[in-house]
Amino acid sequence: MAEHESAEVWRRIIRGDGKSWVVFAHGTCVVLPAPSPAEVLADRAVEILREYGPVVGGTPAGDFGTITLDPGPGWVVYGHHNDVLNHVGPDEVADPTDVAVGLHGRAKRDRDGRELDVVHVEDNRPR
Repeated sequence: MAEHESAEVWRRIIRGDGKSWVVFAHGTCVVLPAPSPAEVLADRAVEILREYGPVVGGTPAGDFGTITLDPGPGWVVYGHHNDVLNHVGPDEVADPTDVAVGLHGRAKRDRDGRELDVVHVEDNRPR
């Protein structure tokens, strides 16, 4: 998904004008609900994803849950940090079960958590 498409998807999903967020190359979004005025959003998101992105089997880092978007299309996959999310579109999975969707979203989070390549910053802090 191109950067502008990914940003549009997250704008539709994230509700609340005051929430800032950062998107990584494979679609992981780190929401920063109350960053300080001096905080560099990309740097803070990288710190969070470095710790909470990589998957470690048998630990909370391997856990996930899914939310079906209404209206859709697709799902949000969450893990052991409430503000680290992935969008999985219906074109990304052949099997739309929670397990298949969750595993796909978790794999995207793992890859982003290892590569840490920021592609979009949405700064919604008050001016």
